[in-house]
Amino acid sequence: MNLTISGHQLDITEALRAYGENKMQHLLESFERVIDVHMILGTEKLDQYAEATVHLRGKKVFAKAQGQDAYAAIDGLIDKLKGQLVRHKERLSEHRATANG
Repeated sequence: MNLTISGHQLDITEALRAYGENKMQHLLESFERVIDVHMILGTEKLDQYAEATVHLRGKKVFAKAQGQDAYAAIDGLIDKLKGQLVRHKERLSEHRATANG
């Protein structure tokens, strides 16, 4: 899995990059179909935002979250992505169960 983190009007510090990589790798370790992930951290007015596109085999998943700081935005992003990826995994398993049964 390839993971890229870039900043939009925001300098990415080593601590911020490590935090984002750690959270994303922890989330994606149970999903084997992930090809690559592109995360963008940025600022809009007074809030920070984090958005990510996760490329799966046959599908793209996108989420965006805002927070008071970049760390809170990453936490919100991980929560949103987790919900979408779990839903996608459930759909795949339901599809396989109906195809086999």
